[in-house]
Amino acid sequence: MRKSRFTEAQIIAVLREQEAGSATAEVCRRHGISEQTFYRWKAKYSGMSVSDAQKLKTLEDENRRLKKLLAESMLDVAALKDLLGKN
Repeated sequence: MRKSRFTEAQIIAVLREQEAGSATAEVCRRHGISEQTFYRWKAKYSGMSVSDAQKLKTLEDENRRLKKLLAESMLDVAALKDLLGKN
């Protein structure tokens, strides 16, 4: 997965800047992001603090790791079933 140019703290700072009254287009231009990126960040990080965003990232990483382990184990089970079925 591609690494973001912005940390969670920077993203939340950009969102707070817009919430403080700046125009969305101006905030996006100043930080060099598209409005689509801004609204994607807003949907994901709106109302969060920096510590909440870091916890979310940790949980997403753990979830990704667990899904990978589950997929690998399901593949092993399917291979064993095929092997036993041929005998």
